[in-house]
Amino acid sequence: MTKFDWPIRVYYEDTDSGGVVYHANYLRFMERARTEWLRQLGFEQDVLRRDAGILFAVHSMQLNFRQPARFNDQLFVRSALHKMSGASMQFVQQVFKDETQLCEAMVKVACLNAETFRACPIPDFILTEMQCEC
Repeated sequence: MTKFDWPIRVYYEDTDSGGVVYHANYLRFMERARTEWLRQLGFEQDVLRRDAGILFAVHSMQLNFRQPARFNDQLFVRSALHKMSGASMQFVQQVFKDETQLCEAMVKVACLNAETFRACPIPDFILTEMQCEC
C-alpha cells in the first residue's frame, strides 16, 4: 500500500483566536495519519521499539499552506510514500476538506536505533508492507 487516507475532525482546541486551525496542528494531523497507516499495516510503534529496537523520527519537513481549515471541519490526510532509501522514507502528505487541498508537506522520516538514536536500516518486514512503487 503506497497511499493512505485518514479522517480528521477539527476540534475547538485545534484552532487559534481567529477560528482557524493553528499552523502547528497540521503537523499533528500528519503525524497521526502516518501512525495510523503503520497501525493498519500491523505495526505498533511501541512494539517496534520494544521488539525490533527501532523508532521513526521526522528528519525534515517542507510545508505549503493553501487554505485554512476551521472549527468542526471534517478533513482527511492523504499520505503517499514518495521514495525510500535504506534508513529513511519520504512521504507526501496532503490535508483536504472534501476535494480542496488545504496543506501539503514533504516529510522525511528516519529509522533510528531506539538505544543510540542513530540511523539504521528500515527492517525488511516493514519495507515489504510499505510496497514503495516510487
